[in-house]
Amino acid sequence: MSIRFSVIGLNHSHIYGQVDLLLRAGAEFVAFHAPEDALATPFAERYGGARRAASAAEIYEDDSIALIVTAAILDERAGIAIKAMRHGKDVMSDKPGVISLDQLAAVRAAQRETGRIFSICYSEHFETRSTVKAGELVAAGAIGEVINTVGLGPHAIRNNQRPEWFFERQRYGGILCDIGSHQCEQFLFFSGTLDAEVVSASVANRANSGRPGLQDFGDMHLKTARTTGYVRVDWFTPSGLPTWGDGRLTILGTEGYIELRKYIDIAGRPGTDHLFLVNGKGVQAIDCSGVELPYGPQLLADIRDRTETAMGQEHCFKAMELALEAQAIAERGTEWQQ
Repeated sequence: MSIRFSVIGLNHSHIYGQVDLLLRAGAEFVAFHAPEDALATPFAERYGGARRAASAAEIYEDDSIALIVTAAILDERAGIAIKAMRHGKDVMSDKPGVISLDQLAAVRAAQRETGRIFSICYSEHFETRSTVKAGELVAAGAIGEVINTVGLGPHAIRNNQRPEWFFERQRYGGILCDIGSHQCEQFLFFSGTLDAEVVSASVANRANSGRPGLQDFGDMHLKTARTTGYVRVDWFTPSGLPTWGDGRLTILGTEGYIELRKYIDIAGRPGTDHLFLVNGKGVQAIDCSGVELPYGPQLLADIRDRTETAMGQEHCFKAMELALEAQAIAERGTEWQQ
């Protein structure tokens, strides 16, 4: 029997990727709820087999639905997840799943109380073939022990296409909480431990004074007992770049390194997911186009079997904890201080 899922909240376009990965894995899309017609109409056109529910309650109270998926406005995701878990449903949220340490504590408590799965779809890992391939190479010992990562997450701001909540600090949680959470998850993954901490962090609004709630730049330093990491995220992708951001990740090991150009190779190679491996055997450019994306099938298996193969529950929470701690450190003494 297939896993039946429904959606509550369409406010970020990541919802299309979340739904598609579940459909590819064989799940059944039942219904969705969104009050905004402008978002619901194109969504319904793409996924004609799913009905538009008149209320979120209609979805929460449907006992045939096993999984609720959300890409609601960022400050609403935790509440949706808690309500879903208390209705006996597992959850897959777009990142960030929470925007404050208080929300994180509340989601943790609900997850412990209910025993449900709370998963965050960190798409820059789980839906990015080059990142998945890098994980396979690291696990196989291709670069020895990982000792450092550098994650860069530039994004295109496209002001005229962004809703007002995007510029409100209380709604999106800050730049390190939001897009920085991707990088925190990857740092944990490649470090191979959850015993990690934030060393330093900063945020700024460098070029958008008319939007005082916006943070257009952020960075942080992370460490474990044997690994360090640097993260930079920003909204400064030039208009001439033909994609939304030049996402990059470098993984340094004791016997080599891997560099990912995830969405574009500005040197001219076509396509996405460019992976370069340098070690004692030489230099390789590896084609990742055929790499399988395991997150969707693994998540459905976890729902059936009550396992944690897609992502450990504590790993999921720790990535957000690091991002939120970095956000708090960065905002101390600023106008954004909470």
